[in-house]
Amino acid sequence: MEPKRDLLKGSSNSLLLSLLDGKTMYGYQIVKELEARSQGYFKFKEGTLYPALHRLEKSGLISSKWELLANGRQRRNYNITAKGRATLAQEKTQWLDFFNAISLVLQPK
Repeated sequence: MEPKRDLLKGSSNSLLLSLLDGKTMYGYQIVKELEARSQGYFKFKEGTLYPALHRLEKSGLISSKWELLANGRQRRNYNITAKGRATLAQEKTQWLDFFNAISLVLQPK
């Protein structure tokens, strides 16, 4: 099943913050981890991922740092900040409330 674009757009911040809450990751790693954890349901493309990461960084919810690899190339690693963790906690509560309310309506009595 393909996710609806508007649902994905509204949940991208929560998804990215949740992934980064566990560990530092770089872009391609984020894409693969999201795909694996969602069993292939979520698939971010570069055109979606990097603008979202830049938006989160500009908001102070994540930070980034360049890493020099052994082959001389660089990659950017992303971390969640304390502000990002606080925001994620609020968003998790909102998502759980929303999920519970939807479940109550969708489940027959």
